[in-house]
Amino acid sequence: MTRQLTRRSFLKSASALSGTVLVIGLDAGNALASAGDAAEFTPFVRITAGGRVTAVVKHFECGQGTATGLATLIAEELNLALDRVEVEFAPADAATYGNFLFGGTQGTGGSSSMASSFMLYRRAGAAAREMLVGAAAEAWGVPADSVTLADGQLSADGHAAPMGEFVASASAREVPAKPRLKDASAFTVIGNPRTARRDNGPKTDGSAVYAMDLHLENQVVAVMLRSPRFGGTLVSFDDSAASDMPGFVRAAALPTRTAVVVYGENTWAALQARDAIGAEWDFSRADNRGSGQIKADLLAAVNGDAEFDAKGSAAETAELLDGAAQVIERDFFFPYLAHATMEPLTCTIAPTENGVMLHDGCQMPTGAQMAVAAVLQIPHENVEVTTLYAGGTFGRRSTQTADYHVEAALAFALAGGRRPVKLVWSREDDIRGGYYRPAVAHKVRIGLDEDGRIVGWDHRVSGTPIFKGGPMDAFIVQNGVDSSSVEGAHDTPYDIPGHHVGLTDDRSPITVNWWRSVGHSHTAYVMETMMDLAAAAAGRDPVDYRMEYLKGGTADHARMAGVLRLAAEKSGWNGPAAEGRSRGVAVHKSFGTFVAEVVEISGNADDGIVIEKVTCAVDCGVAVNPDVVKAQMEGGIGYGIGHAMRNEITFTDGEVDQFNFPDYEPLRISDIRAIETHVVPSTEPPTGVGEPGTPPSGPALANAIAVAGPRVTHLPISTNGVNFA
Repeated sequence: MTRQLTRRSFLKSASALSGTVLVIGLDAGNALASAGDAAEFTPFVRITAGGRVTAVVKHFECGQGTATGLATLIAEELNLALDRVEVEFAPADAATYGNFLFGGTQGTGGSSSMASSFMLYRRAGAAAREMLVGAAAEAWGVPADSVTLADGQLSADGHAAPMGEFVASASAREVPAKPRLKDASAFTVIGNPRTARRDNGPKTDGSAVYAMDLHLENQVVAVMLRSPRFGGTLVSFDDSAASDMPGFVRAAALPTRTAVVVYGENTWAALQARDAIGAEWDFSRADNRGSGQIKADLLAAVNGDAEFDAKGSAAETAELLDGAAQVIERDFFFPYLAHATMEPLTCTIAPTENGVMLHDGCQMPTGAQMAVAAVLQIPHENVEVTTLYAGGTFGRRSTQTADYHVEAALAFALAGGRRPVKLVWSREDDIRGGYYRPAVAHKVRIGLDEDGRIVGWDHRVSGTPIFKGGPMDAFIVQNGVDSSSVEGAHDTPYDIPGHHVGLTDDRSPITVNWWRSVGHSHTAYVMETMMDLAAAAAGRDPVDYRMEYLKGGTADHARMAGVLRLAAEKSGWNGPAAEGRSRGVAVHKSFGTFVAEVVEISGNADDGIVIEKVTCAVDCGVAVNPDVVKAQMEGGIGYGIGHAMRNEITFTDGEVDQFNFPDYEPLRISDIRAIETHVVPSTEPPTGVGEPGTPPSGPALANAIAVAGPRVTHLPISTNGVNFA
């Protein structure tokens, strides 16, 4: 049975592996006492008799820096340089490695890794330190408080020895329930801006293994021929044209009738054979709309009565708007967006003595275990997971349906379950038939009084819900409202009087999923565009106007105002922009983190706009690795701006028009000339940084463009007569 790791602060287990390895971890049950138990309980920090320290990382690494961050916490408490701590990805074991922010299931996402594991890994490191110190003190006959541990050496009163010499005796000691943590004033690794990522080396020299790299002996490669329209089902297929192709093994219909699995001795053979196979599909339950109809349907929904109230009362807000001195009104449209990861989806399933081993850049090991076990009809504990590096995800490697894990398990079963099966998605597969950020429409009406102050804000949203009807429905959906559709709008830190948010669901078989920053990816754009419009109508400076709605005295108000003030200061907001340039600002809270951004541009919409500089201020609590924080802000800004500039997934008669990077173009390094990030010093608990840089980036750019150009409310920006140099 899966046990949930709670916030409890005490450590419960430790022991030695063959008498030469000290292992420390958190356990909700009894303390471990034997070497055999230790081997089964793989903990968070392991120290060998040779002094080798390994951080067992429970959150996978897809470029966001978790491996570095969690290793940093171990290094800090053991008084080690970060490069002395090696990293190992944890096996699938929710009882030990569950994410309490995910209800105890094992997984990575929602920018939760550091928030959920900051104290966990610090305590594990601190417990190991205290046990080693206690063992040395006992051996030397000195008080424990006279023993120090630094750089892998224990010392006291003329005694000195490598810590590895005390691993065996330390493992026999009782694990401290509440180990003493280092004071923040003594940190040398946490918060050090010069610490380098632990994965720089293997990713540079090519030794890092990604799911796409894996090649097992006797493996077969599987690719899928899927319906060209979402919701289509297979009627029949003809593989006769592929039968004589070199490397083609066989083809079979999935029992779900959602695809034909095509097997090849290698990836090229499988892909070539797939192209030769003909299939007939039933589109009677598919979404056969084109993009124009999808957009019209969503806009019609937000121009009518909302299906659900997410905040406030529509009638009360309408009354306030009726009495306003002026009303500002805009509608917005956001297209479907692909995740477009650099490494497309790939995973391999291989038989083991008692079940299977899944080799994957696995974002949600618990979900993958359950899905594969259900398909193969084996106990979930017999599904082992080897987690590899992932070349990006932005949410794509974690779906509520565990889609590619289910496909891999079905392909493995249909192949007989005796050969390893490597499932490969091409980038074309994912862009044309993957999971998308939903298309969303908004309609906002703001009432202002004679002095330009907001008296009422009516906000309508429509899009396909992500969580509704899925396994997390009970946690996310309340009173019919899927909070991922309205997050960042209904819970904005701004003090907005008469604030109503209504939601109408769009129902479609087009598969949607969380996408970097989820609902914040569109709500921030709307909120910050409308705040700019209200400021302009009031004749106020956009920064000063926002500050008026952040004076409530709460911690959120102070922190959001703090990053806004810092970004304005560092960008030179209060001084005139250089000739031919303009600036736009946006600020937003997501995943517990506050980010403000000022975008400075030159040029014009007709001849081409150049993004000269983005100035970012971020308050993420304790910045464990400032360099990682800055890198994630840069990546989030680029991701957000690139998609706002020119990306969209469009449909013709239900079929996706885009296929790869030539027509779904990612941000290029030349698109932004400079990004400058300022991290707010903080003693607050750390929060996420993988996603919060994305939401303010698009609206800050749009607000800069609107200074002397069009006000863009239907994305992407490039479809509104705005050119980029």
